Amino acid sequence: MDLGLKGKRALVMGGSKGLGRSVADAIAAEGAIVTVSGREQASLDKVAAELKALGAQAAYGIQADVSSGAEMDKLADAAVAAMGGVDILVLNHGGPPVCTASQMKEEDLVKWFQNIVLSPIRITNRLMPAMRTQKWGRVIVVGSTGMQHPIPTLALSNTLRASIWGWLKTLAAEVAADGVTMNVLAPGSILTDRITTNTAIRAKQTGVSEDEILAQTAKEIPAGRIGMPAEYGPMGAFLAGETGAYITASMIRVDGGRVRSML
Repeated sequence: MDLGLKGKRALVMGGSKGLGRSVADAIAAEGAIVTVSGREQASLDKVAAELKALGAQAAYGIQADVSSGAEMDKLADAAVAAMGGVDILVLNHGGPPVCTASQMKEEDLVKWFQNIVLSPIRITNRLMPAMRTQKWGRVIVVGSTGMQHPIPTLALSNTLRASIWGWLKTLAAEVAADGVTMNVLAPGSILTDRITTNTAIRAKQTGVSEDEILAQTAKEIPAGRIGMPAEYGPMGAFLAGETGAYITASMIRVDGGRVRSML
């Protein structure tokens, strides 16, 4: 299936590994021009070369820290300069630490509000006018099923991602007539560094082995297993392409059926 991504210009934040890299790979394989951002330039340069080998017309790596609003401005401008514009924006960042709602600290809320809410909104605001003018654009938020079904040990994530979901639903209605779509691509349990780290923390807290925790997680998923990053990215490419033109203000789950809600 041709997704209509040849020559489209995509900026994938946090695209050097994990879920962001999975989306970048899938978009690159469709012949797009791809820029990935992250904190380590050497890693980004390596990824850019790999994306070109996958089929990207061109690929770039731009160092940027999502904890800084000013760096989001620089990232947006640098991506436009490198690619000639940005048609597809993938909003992705690291997740906050594990905690329950009663354990949340105000300083952590303030710190992660910048990463999860302020910076994504800021860079979107900088790039959105051009998308609306050209009557074509895609914004994809790498989210979490916790945005729909709160995860008990990820209270910070649940709380702050609810804000970005509310913003996306609101803005998506404002820009839909201009050919711009905005969606959340929500992963369930996907075997990334974050899952590995959180599993190690739970193992230390509970005295249960990491293998046992992963096995129990798999039992809770109707598919009977934890997902792989390569199973996540292709849906991002689908939403980014012409195939996603009539899908907006939606949350698409890639979770093996774990969330049972009908909403």
